Amino acid sequence: MAGIRLQQEESDLPPQQQTRGAVAVAATDLVSDDERSVAADSWSIKSDYGSTLDDDQRHADAAEALSSANFRAASDYNSDKEEPENDGVSSLLGLQSYWNSAYAEELANFREHGHVGEVWFGSDVMDTVASWTKGLCIAVSQGYNANNINEFKSESVEQDAKCLSGWSVLDIGTGNGLLLQALAKQGFSDLTGVDYSEGAIDLARSLADRDGFSGINFAVDDVLETKLERQFQLVMDKGTLDAIGLHPDGPVKRMMYWDSVSKLVASGGILVITSCNSTRDELVQEVENFNRRRLDVSEPGTLKDHEVSRDAPPFQYLNHVRTYPTFMFGGSLGSRVATVAFLRN
Repeated sequence: MAGIRLQQEESDLPPQQQTRGAVAVAATDLVSDDERSVAADSWSIKSDYGSTLDDDQRHADAAEALSSANFRAASDYNSDKEEPENDGVSSLLGLQSYWNSAYAEELANFREHGHVGEVWFGSDVMDTVASWTKGLCIAVSQGYNANNINEFKSESVEQDAKCLSGWSVLDIGTGNGLLLQALAKQGFSDLTGVDYSEGAIDLARSLADRDGFSGINFAVDDVLETKLERQFQLVMDKGTLDAIGLHPDGPVKRMMYWDSVSKLVASGGILVITSCNSTRDELVQEVENFNRRRLDVSEPGTLKDHEVSRDAPPFQYLNHVRTYPTFMFGGSLGSRVATVAFLRN
């Protein structure tokens, strides 16, 4: 069922007051073809921000289908042909086969009708992430860090935007690549997008060429088993960690995610995660858990130059978006989306 994760916007709200949503659905029986068709037709249920193609009825149909359907999960990351043995919470949205099918359909729609496909979390969130990230990168370029980042004045963003051309950017799980186009409009120029779905990359390239952003680089790559050999100063994740968490082996896959991403973010670089299924505090806690794992297994004299030292955690919380629309539910202040930035030590 489409659900909402309540995110506290300020630090005075304890984690226990946050309301857990349910983007994932129980993985048990195989859904009917009709239910699968409606469910696969929309990922707009991730939030109420919608997409470029959605209308009210499409939201309602997709939400109803997912709330009533029991999805068959997969025991293998790259296949959904075998019946699972676990009873964990998962969804078709965690399977590569789902995204291959979804992007094949979106690519066909683009070629026939010029449709751009789903805008993950909606265009409002995408534009907010792009503009907020621009200011964050300028602040870090000027020497601001986790201790004083809130002292940065946004008035200086426009005049200092020239520094963005030196930032290398990676968007993992790029989908249709529209986030990279939004970042290009903000002044970033060294842009790379990767996705494990070839259909997504074909769509992203087609849209970039059509919209005048042919300089954006796209490649097929699975972040969990990345073949990329370079590091980036800015790594963006808009919903990819959410999708990974919906795999039947979600907890293990999320651990693999952090091991891989830590090698992609350059020292002093920034990781920006946007999620509809994790609150700010939960993302921060997940990073702290990863930091502890890395420090526990590290031994003096065994680390390479790009790896963390024993006295420095790989990632440190830097900042989060505070401008998303909020609402009260059950006495708690919440937001449907969380965007959190971490600094690579």
